[in-house]
Amino acid sequence: MANEIYGFSEEEIDKFETFRTIVERLRGEEGCPWDRSQTHESLKRYLIEESYEALEAIDSNDMPALGEELGDLWLQIMLHSQIARESGEFSLEDVLRTINIKMINRHPHVFGDKEIADAEEASLGWQEIKEREKDGNRSLLAGIPGSLPALAYSQTVGSRVAAIGFDWENAEDVMDKLVEEIEELKNAATPEERSHEFGDVLLVLASVARRMDVDLESALRQANARFTRRFQYIEGFCRERGLDLRGMKLAEMDAIWDEAKREVG
Repeated sequence: MANEIYGFSEEEIDKFETFRTIVERLRGEEGCPWDRSQTHESLKRYLIEESYEALEAIDSNDMPALGEELGDLWLQIMLHSQIARESGEFSLEDVLRTINIKMINRHPHVFGDKEIADAEEASLGWQEIKEREKDGNRSLLAGIPGSLPALAYSQTVGSRVAAIGFDWENAEDVMDKLVEEIEELKNAATPEERSHEFGDVLLVLASVARRMDVDLESALRQANARFTRRFQYIEGFCRERGLDLRGMKLAEMDAIWDEAKREVG
């Protein structure tokens, strides 16, 4: 039949049930040996990698790439759900039921009759509902994945405690604390003290970023990307002119760096 892809018609190829059938076949008796060998544990690295590839597409404002990466991320969710179904742990329906109930319950201003003023009030309401869902003896910080990148972990912790008022009163106070922590870092005498004080500086920076509505991980990823583009420009500049980058003075490299900022952003 025309317009078929290995037996799947054009009408089938964009359907969710087709995706589900594909994953089931990959894991089935006649499926792919690699897919059949995977476990929740073995797939962890791919879940992380696909998440970061999606973030990179967002940072690059590459929407076609984002669409593709979301599909790859969805595959990880489907594989975990299929593995769990096979072992009787849970099913895809359980996953969908749980998230559907959670979204409905946490948006009473959408699905119920609660009224809110703005996005900030919606966020506070979300946190309050989460707290009511928890065991009363459970820590406010429980459930934050320890595998989160350290900067993202700091920002998440700060957001949670700020929601109950454990926060600086204004942005100026946070900046004053940052100056204080930098001064303590400058005065640190041992490697252990420097490590301790540097961590405190980063923790306060996470609070500064939260106050300024900046996603710290995203900001640093973008800064890394800018540095990479600019340094590679310097390397290309030197190759084209037969210059030895290692033998250049810092002032010469700085001049090319300024050019790189203009040319590649």
